[in-house]
Amino acid sequence: MNKQAIVELVHEKLGGTKVQAEEVVNGIFDAIVATLKKGGEVSIAGIGIFSVKARAARMARNPKTGEQVKVAATTVPKFRAAKALKDAVK
Repeated sequence: MNKQAIVELVHEKLGGTKVQAEEVVNGIFDAIVATLKKGGEVSIAGIGIFSVKARAARMARNPKTGEQVKVAATTVPKFRAAKALKDAVK
């Protein structure tokens, strides 16, 4: 399933135009991204929790040359699935 399929589902459920459905979906995704950019968490009951995690700087090895390379510290998105989602997928 991709973003366009989600727009189609929202359009079928709510009616209106596809443009309105796409605005709703984009609004939800934008809100999640904005919250994560601020370092916050987004918890969706029955689905899971979106959060951010700081990844420390480290040394890695280039597999082609064997040379050591420094990897800078960064912040990455993280998702923890809710128990209800895990049970539904089993």
